[in-house]
Amino acid sequence: MDTNELVEGFQQQFGHSADATYFAPGRINLIGEYTDFNGGHVFPCAISLGTYATVGANDQDALRLYSANFAERGVIEIPLTQIDTPKEGQWTDYVKGMARELLAHGAKLTHGLDIYIQGNLPNGAGLSSSASLEMLTGTILQAEFGLSFEPVELVKMGQLVENNYIGVNSGIMDQFAVEMGRAQHATFMDTNTLEYESVPLDLQDNVILIMNTNKRRELTDSKYNERRSECEEALARLQRQLDIQSLGDLDENTFDEYSYLIYDATLIKRARHAVVENQRTIWAATALKAGDLERFSRLVSASGVSLAYDFEVTGVELDTLVTTALQQPGVLGARMTGAGFGGCAIAIVNKDAVADVKQAVGDHYRDVVGYDADFYVAEIGNGPERAQQAV
Repeated sequence: MDTNELVEGFQQQFGHSADATYFAPGRINLIGEYTDFNGGHVFPCAISLGTYATVGANDQDALRLYSANFAERGVIEIPLTQIDTPKEGQWTDYVKGMARELLAHGAKLTHGLDIYIQGNLPNGAGLSSSASLEMLTGTILQAEFGLSFEPVELVKMGQLVENNYIGVNSGIMDQFAVEMGRAQHATFMDTNTLEYESVPLDLQDNVILIMNTNKRRELTDSKYNERRSECEEALARLQRQLDIQSLGDLDENTFDEYSYLIYDATLIKRARHAVVENQRTIWAATALKAGDLERFSRLVSASGVSLAYDFEVTGVELDTLVTTALQQPGVLGARMTGAGFGGCAIAIVNKDAVADVKQAVGDHYRDVVGYDADFYVAEIGNGPERAQQAV
């Protein structure tokens, strides 16, 4: 994104010059979906698409917020004395929620800030635009007010914003993936312990192609919380005889042996996905470290099958993208990514085949769904940063 455009936009909205420019990425999850709240492993990476901000101090004792993505809403002013107020159902809730958590953890906001925001993540596409905005806000407030929270503390605050303020019962993966992003690496994380490892993402002659259904999804309006409660009920039934804290504590053989404790077709499918997906993620990280890209890609595709048939979070749009991509020459693997119910899928595609894959998948998608999908080649990037001085 053009920094000059951000600086000029700030000047136009607030009438003075910005002091600094910040950036926080979005994320894709390579494999390990719906495992973060089930005590399993995840394997995401940050991408070069994300959320930018130009920032400057004001003497109004308020956060004055403007988003070029929601220009019709103009500048929204939040007095520093009114940060701890109920959510309002708009984008500023993520900024206010993060500021609220920082204050609850002892931060002092000693003056007002003007913040001009512009993102190039498709909104509601499952690339973690909300986590990107939360971690961007944490980075801005940390730098502007001389705070000293550790990255993992900011990650945990971002999850609290989602769970306790926004109302999405999500795990910690999205914020962790954004905050801990490292160029050309994926983050292999145990969600039980938050231990993580940056694994080189050597795709050889291939790239990751993001395929956007352009079917917007809202987690708070989807079946996301329902899936979580189903997993919790399955776990509770297993805990009648098993000393486990999460579904991630099980391997597939133990789960199969004790599945009679659940004895409900839907709950068994939901739990089976969580258990086996965790195992797949561990195998996938091992395969990538060993340079076995073909096995890694097969596991990615197997994850997609499980999400479609056991967890049932795909739908015709995602299924069309994934199944059509898997039929194309040069595609090693494909699956939905994110929470599903719309949003995006990813495919691992040979560089020389990208144009043909986009054409073939896009044409078929339009025939089936009735409107276009969008395609982006993902560049694997770093976590949040103060990008440069704004002048």
